[in-house]
Amino acid sequence: MRKSYRVKKEADFQQVFETRNSYANRQFVIYVLDKPAQPHFRVGISVGKKIGNAVARNWVKRRIRQSITELKPQLKQDVDFLVIARPTIAGKSQAETKAYLSHALKLAHLLDND
Repeated sequence: MRKSYRVKKEADFQQVFETRNSYANRQFVIYVLDKPAQPHFRVGISVGKKIGNAVARNWVKRRIRQSITELKPQLKQDVDFLVIARPTIAGKSQAETKAYLSHALKLAHLLDND
């Protein structure tokens, strides 16, 4: 996923977080901010230290990014959203991570139900 698809600046991250427009399942929390003038979505990923050491956190981030890349054609384009991983996602496979993330994105109305 190209860097233009990421929420990189702390101020942008906080702007999305402070909307308090959140959706959650047991593995992820999704915060959403509508940005109608934006050409494509941007995503921020947060994986806390409760997940594990740096290697474990990086594996989770990679799985999330890969899942979002695979779901990209089905995602709503005019939004910024944050994906916050909960500790229950640690040790899950790529397929499980994608399934749980898809469920959370559907709850947030960011993913087509097809």
